[in-house]
Amino acid sequence: MKITVIGAGYVGLVTAACFADLGNEVLCVEKVSSKLEKLCRGISPIYEPGLTEMLQKNIKEGRIHFTDRIEEGVSFADTIFLCVGTPQGDDGKADLSQVEEASRQIAQHMTDYKLIIEKSTVPVNTHQWVKKTVKRYIKNPDIPFDVASNPEFLREGSAIYDFMNPDRIVVGVESERAKKIMEELYRPFTEKGFPLLITTPAAAELIKHASNSFLAMKISYINMIADLCEKVGADINEVADGMGYDKRIGRAFLNAGIGYGGSCFHPEELAFYKQGRWSRSVNL
Repeated sequence: MKITVIGAGYVGLVTAACFADLGNEVLCVEKVSSKLEKLCRGISPIYEPGLTEMLQKNIKEGRIHFTDRIEEGVSFADTIFLCVGTPQGDDGKADLSQVEEASRQIAQHMTDYKLIIEKSTVPVNTHQWVKKTVKRYIKNPDIPFDVASNPEFLREGSAIYDFMNPDRIVVGVESERAKKIMEELYRPFTEKGFPLLITTPAAAELIKHASNSFLAMKISYINMIADLCEKVGADINEVADGMGYDKRIGRAFLNAGIGYGGSCFHPEELAFYKQGRWSRSVNL
């Protein structure tokens, strides 16, 4: 399958490299010239174990290419992943200006059907906003398109393993055409038994935020219990083990420490757990 990935940041580059390694033809669009120059030489601008080696292998075998021209990416494939940045703005909300710009340019260069897939972490119902943007700027309103949500669940340092061995693949679609494309794209995974969950786009977007929030809450909770253990003279590891044997709780993410972090924690996720009062500092 031909795939275009817009944005060669952490999520975009891992997505592009892994899909290429699975045998797809991938064109990655990156507008930052310094990053593009490295990528064309097979050098990852970010540190992720195994990523540079995977890039060099697939460049050599002709399965992945890079460009700074989004119009080239739009004409290359019907399946387009949006992997642009959504940083926190000055008002505390997710800055969706890069999502809007990419959506606008896709619309202006569309000549046939496109499936536009959100891969970046975005607020719930961003898919509706992308649809409105495409409809506003598309030159021919009769050209069909779909917008889907396919959130990532990658851990820094093990992103390639996580992509290739997912706990689940979440896909939010609104049409049978989009569903069939996504099922075909992820067939190498479902044939190995990895679960593919088909939902609405809104549900897929919310699954990402709810998952992040729950894990953050779990880490914050065990840190609070660790403070209590220090006061009463208990071993936090023994307490965590005792909790983890309960199948309803599980042992994962019950390791007391500095807290959690990462760029995926958006303000809407903070609302899930900010009402709690955690005694250890949390790094967002």
